[in-house]
Amino acid sequence: MTDDADTADEYRIERDSLGEMRVPADAYWGAQTQRAVENFPVGDEPMDRRFVAALGVVKKAAARANRDLGLLDDDVADAVVAAADEVIAGDHDDQFPVDVYQTGSGTSSNMNANEVIANRAAEVAGGAVGDRSVHPNDHVNFGQSSNDVVPTAMHVAALGAVEDELLPALATLAEALDSRAAAFDSVVKTGRTHLQDATPVRLGQEFGGYRTQVEKGIERVERAAADLRELALGGTAVGTGLNTHPEFPARAAAYVAEETGLNVREADDHFEAQAAHDAMGAAHGALRTVSGSLDKVANDLRLLASGPRNGLGELDQPENQPGSSIMPGKVNPVVAESVNQVHARVVGNDATVSAGASRGQLELNLYKPVVAQTFLESTRLLANAAETFAERFVARLTADEVHCREQVERSMALATALNPAIGYDAAAAVAKRALAEDRTVREVAVAEGHLTETEADEVLDPERMTSRGILGTER
Repeated sequence: MTDDADTADEYRIERDSLGEMRVPADAYWGAQTQRAVENFPVGDEPMDRRFVAALGVVKKAAARANRDLGLLDDDVADAVVAAADEVIAGDHDDQFPVDVYQTGSGTSSNMNANEVIANRAAEVAGGAVGDRSVHPNDHVNFGQSSNDVVPTAMHVAALGAVEDELLPALATLAEALDSRAAAFDSVVKTGRTHLQDATPVRLGQEFGGYRTQVEKGIERVERAAADLRELALGGTAVGTGLNTHPEFPARAAAYVAEETGLNVREADDHFEAQAAHDAMGAAHGALRTVSGSLDKVANDLRLLASGPRNGLGELDQPENQPGSSIMPGKVNPVVAESVNQVHARVVGNDATVSAGASRGQLELNLYKPVVAQTFLESTRLLANAAETFAERFVARLTADEVHCREQVERSMALATALNPAIGYDAAAAVAKRALAEDRTVREVAVAEGHLTETEADEVLDPERMTSRGILGTER
């Protein structure tokens, strides 16, 4: 076989407005995608699968809307819908090779979708790949521009990731924390502020605080993600809607909602929806905040489980894996450390999304691909981290109740309860003497005559100190 024959078997010729391009013979993509592959060998990172599926959703919705409006023949529309369904299902993920670091509008990804769907639709309709019986621009992209398709896909992908992945995972974590809060509610321990002994607290109260922190994070994400429900589709090139039917935006948005189950709608202002990505920036800010919550909880639990003999040792951590290649028997809080690292990544991602969301000039933001990709990475990392943290760490924690009780009874902070009875200065003197003589606050307070044994039982009861009130008084 000749070299020419080998080439003919491996490649086919596709054409665009710039001329001919050799495209792999088994590829559904066409000339513009191939140009992008060759132009952007930058990150070796294709667009996220959720974003690719969202492009399929947009193309399907557009074909259905244009068919309804008499702008696309039924046969062509049916073939486009069938091909788009395959993209949504992930059947052609290997046909989307365009790198994240491409044209800032995401035009290369939009054309990648147009070409793949057009060529596959041609096959569905009985034609062949590359025969243009279904055209990537004239049919698949009819009434659309990359400038409204890509921001629409960004919102669909981001909102879907938040609702389908992140929020359920955070709910799982909140439930695990709530379960531990109930289990530990009777465990009285030393509270700590500034990493110094403070008045007593129940371990269940600490875990209840962690649960509420995660629950409030869920609420913040839900509020911030609400603006992602607005879809830019129908604005075309600059937001004016040139070359699209007046009824197309609302009709297409309704089809997107039907396909995804997401409560989406046409954007309030198409110019804002294409020129800026404030909604993505605000939503990612909420991701950063909830990531910080997870980081704080993970750090607290690591500290409470420190030891086992020379740390705080109030919690016993699960033994998930050996902790050291040199120290036998060592077990580390590896899952919590994973959460800490995810937070570091999300903080960095927030800088990327914030910078990208604010950039671009005039009618178009030009950081769309990296904003989309980074947002989806943060969502996926947080969802996976929250679920793993809940199931492999939080749910398996146990408390050393005896150790907690021993520690709290020796705390100098118990002297705080003496304030109403003997005043701050006298209480401080009791605490200092107890510390200097290695005695308990109770022992010194009784020895100095500040309290009787009976009064000490009431005023210096650590468990009673974990509830609001002034001990030793009627108030």
